[in-house]
Amino acid sequence: MKLSIVATLYRSAPYIAEFHERATIAAQQMAGDDYEIVLVNDGSPDGSLDIAVKLADSDDRVVVVDLSRNFGHHKAMMTGLSHAKGECVFLIDSDLEEEPEWLTNFHQQMMAENADVVYGVQERRKGNWFERWSGQWFYRLLKLLAGFAPPQNVVTARVMTRRYVDALLQHQEREVFMAGLWHITGFTQSARKVKKHNTSETTYTFRKKMSILVNSVTSFSNAPLISIFYIGFSISLFAMIYIAYIVLQRLFWSMPVGGWTSVMASIWLLGGLIISFIGVVGIYLAKIFSETKQRPYTIVRHIYGRNK
Repeated sequence: MKLSIVATLYRSAPYIAEFHERATIAAQQMAGDDYEIVLVNDGSPDGSLDIAVKLADSDDRVVVVDLSRNFGHHKAMMTGLSHAKGECVFLIDSDLEEEPEWLTNFHQQMMAENADVVYGVQERRKGNWFERWSGQWFYRLLKLLAGFAPPQNVVTARVMTRRYVDALLQHQEREVFMAGLWHITGFTQSARKVKKHNTSETTYTFRKKMSILVNSVTSFSNAPLISIFYIGFSISLFAMIYIAYIVLQRLFWSMPVGGWTSVMASIWLLGGLIISFIGVVGIYLAKIFSETKQRPYTIVRHIYGRNK
């Protein structure tokens, strides 16, 4: 098969019909009749599944992968890629903020540059000032804490070769951070500037972004654990110097040792640091616990439209 278009469904009922129509036209222009559209229902609470199943009944090139519950956007994308059979795979969101028509230009650029991936980058991040500001700081903190920097303001939409998708699917993490996996998989990747539309409010709140930041840093780097050692060593060194100062002050100058406030402040500071450090270690232990159980990151309830 020449082309697979992969999209996830979550609260997507208002967009599915138009997405299918536009994606079909784009696919036919590129691959003729040799394509498929893989829709992954990520436990959508609206009527997305029913609409998608009807499309699969009327169009034999539509495949609907129905997950048993909501597993999250990133895990649903990986599941969709694992069911795609095309030599070229176009991953895109179904809410029409990203245009299915980008497929043509993305594919042409991939052929011209002999790349394995062409991904979209927003010319200007959509949303209000807080969304743009938090997005900028997310990437800055990720670079600082994890030691690597995936491209900023990337969108889901990307065209990928078969060998890249196969390599991407070799990652078996239970805590999936797609931007990180896209980056570390390697191969020749090329960016293309796009303008992302604003058809719905983002589901990536500040709290969710912070959760993703913690997950991505602890999944791709041991820097927090190493920093605990250096912070602890620095505090111990400072404490030894201060103790020596107090002893000398008492022995040679006979000055009384005071400073109840500073002692209490130090106790609270060290107590907070100890608790936070234990929390960091606990996050890593929780990840080890999750990975050793080897649970599937998604469970497929049913596949509609394939091998009818």
